[in-house]
Amino acid sequence: MKASIVDLRYKMKEVLKALDARETVSIYYHGKLKGTLVSAESAKKFDSKKHPFFGMRKNDKRSVKQIMKELRRPRYHGL
Repeated sequence: MKASIVDLRYKMKEVLKALDARETVSIYYHGKLKGTLVSAESAKKFDSKKHPFFGMRKNDKRSVKQIMKELRRPRYHGL
């Protein structure tokens, strides 16, 4: 379902019915997509272990403290 900001204000009952039917509601503002509403039943829980960055430093021998110190250092620390 496509809905504008005005639809959210004046036709919220229809939007909620669409969500009950497990439809995805796309929200448009001035003709541009601003967001998407998904029903709670159809929303999947994010599994961080399946993210491609999970475990990317598993072979790194440095401590977490050393890695964080390097990541947080100023950009031009050597100048």
